[in-house]
Amino acid sequence: MPYMRNGKRDYKRENALYNSKPEQIKARTERTTLRREAIKAGKASVGDGKDLDHKKPLSKGGANSLSNSRMTTPSANRSFSRNADGSLKSQTSKKERKKK
Repeated sequence: MPYMRNGKRDYKRENALYNSKPEQIKARTERTTLRREAIKAGKASVGDGKDLDHKKPLSKGGANSLSNSRMTTPSANRSFSRNADGSLKSQTSKKERKKK
């Protein structure tokens, strides 16, 4: 991973090189707006410990709307399981394993 050294994540470098880019700021703003809409609609609540997931991913042409969102557990929504040293346990996400 480009932001990991010796198994530790370098947050300062990650923020400087990735999170501060205009396209990442825009994407974060859209995610925050969707979460606020879900709270207003009663679909989510503040501090519920759940993730707002896109049914059809934005990277595959999905919309950033309430109709394309659902509440899931963080473990089911987030990327891949990792070992203590930061290496991937599996190349298949939990969502993909559930589909099989």
